[in-house]
Amino acid sequence: MKKLLGFFFLMFTVTCLKAQNCNCGDNFAFLTQRISKNYVGYTDKVTPSNSKQFAKFTDSLQQIANRSNAYQCLSLCREWLDFFKDKHISFGIDFSKFPPDALRIFFSNDEKTSWTESKFKSYLIKNKETLDSIEGIWNYGIYEVGIVEDIKPKQFVAFIVKADSVRWMPQQIKFRLKKNGNKYEPIYYSGADHSEQYPKLSIQRDVLDFGIYGRWTRGPKIKQQSVQVTIKENPPSFTLLDHQTSLVKLPSFKSKYRTQIDSLIIRHKAQLDHCEHLMIDIRDNSGGSTKSFEKLLPYLYTNPIKVDGGVVWATEDNIKDCYDIEYPDISLQSKLNMKKDVKKLREHLGEHYQLYDEEIIKFSRILKYPSRISILINDGTASSAELFLLRAEQSKKVTLYGQNTSGAVDYGEIVSINLPCKFYSLNYPASKSLHSIKRPLDNIGIAPNVSIPESETDWIEFIIKYKSK
Repeated sequence: MKKLLGFFFLMFTVTCLKAQNCNCGDNFAFLTQRISKNYVGYTDKVTPSNSKQFAKFTDSLQQIANRSNAYQCLSLCREWLDFFKDKHISFGIDFSKFPPDALRIFFSNDEKTSWTESKFKSYLIKNKETLDSIEGIWNYGIYEVGIVEDIKPKQFVAFIVKADSVRWMPQQIKFRLKKNGNKYEPIYYSGADHSEQYPKLSIQRDVLDFGIYGRWTRGPKIKQQSVQVTIKENPPSFTLLDHQTSLVKLPSFKSKYRTQIDSLIIRHKAQLDHCEHLMIDIRDNSGGSTKSFEKLLPYLYTNPIKVDGGVVWATEDNIKDCYDIEYPDISLQSKLNMKKDVKKLREHLGEHYQLYDEEIIKFSRILKYPSRISILINDGTASSAELFLLRAEQSKKVTLYGQNTSGAVDYGEIVSINLPCKFYSLNYPASKSLHSIKRPLDNIGIAPNVSIPESETDWIEFIIKYKSK
C-alpha cells in the first residue's frame, strides 16, 4: 500500500473548496449511506452472516475518516468499497472539478523515489553491461518512466521521469514489478487518479502491455507540444486475412461506436457472406451498449438465443441519476423507451423491480457463412462485451479462445455522481442480471473453450494454426 502522508491542506487552493463540504467524515458518511440505500448488489454482499462484522468495519473507517484530510479520504473510501468486490464500483477524482494547481498539490504527497532523471541516466550508462533486461526508460503517450531494481531483490520500481507535471510529477512511482524466474508481474499499477490497479502484464519485444491501462514502449518519448493526455481508443476494423478468414476487431461497445460498427458490418457484407472462418477480437473491450453488437448476431445464430432479464433497485436517487437524464449518444427511440422505464420505476419505488423480462432472440434462417466463428477474449473483456459472449456462446458455430474474461457482468447500468466535495466521483450499478442467480460470473468471468497460454504472443496465428489441426 502506498504511503499516505499526513499534512495536505497547507497551501491547498481555496477555489477547490469554496462552497463545498470537503470534510472527510461527512463525505465518507455520504458514501456509505448512498451505497447502502442504492447499490443493487448491497443485499447480495452484506448478508446476515457478515452484517455485524461489516458494521464494525464501517464504523472503524468512519472514525478514521472523521480525523482525515481530503487526500487520505480517497484511500479510506476505496478501502470501504473494496469490500463489495464489484468492478462496476469506482471512486476517484473528477478532474474537471480541479484547477491544475490544486490537482498538483493534491497529489504532491504521493510516494516518491530518490531517483532523479540525471542520476538514473548515469546509472544506465555505468551499469549497461549488468542491467536487468527490463531496466531502462519506457514511454506511453507523454509519460516517461524509468524502471530500476528496487531495494528488495527481484523487485523493480517504475518512477516518473517526464509527465504532464499536473497529475504526475517527476519521481512519483507509477508502478512496481516483481520478477519470478524470467517472468515479470505487476505488484500494482497506479491509474490516472493514482488509484492502485492490478492488471496482467504481457511483454512483447520492447512493449510492456498492461491491457486497458496502456502499452509502454522502450526508449524516450517523442516530444509533445501539449501537456494534455488524450488516449484514443482504436476504432472497429475489418481485415481479410486470407481467402477463408476474416478478422473483425471491436475494441469497444460504447454507444458512440455503434454507428461505426453497424457501418462496418454493412460495408463488408459481401465478404462476410462468403467467409468460412470469422474471427472477432474483443480483447480489452470493456463494454458499453448491447445495441452496438446487434448486427453481428445474425452471423452467429444457429438456434434461439436466450437473454436473461434483469432487475433495477428502484430508488429515487437511481432514477434521478441514471434513468431520468438525457444521454447524448442514444437514439430517439431509446430516449422514448427510457421515459417509459422511468414511469415504471417510479411506480415501484423501493423495490428490486424486474424492468427487463427474459427474451428469446430468433432469426428467420441460419446463415451458411461464416461456418466457423472464433472469438478472442481476455481479462480486459468486460461488462457488455461479456453480455455479447453470453449470447454468442449459445451458437454451435462459436468457439471462445484466450483467457477468462473480467467478471464484471452480473451488475450494470452505472449511476455516476459527485459527493458533497465535488471533486470526488462515485460510480455504482443500479441493475442486476438474473443470470447471476443461477450462474454468478462477477470476479470469475467467462472461461474460453480453448485457453491460449500467456507465453503465446500472436493469438491470431495461434487460432489459425489451431483450427487447421
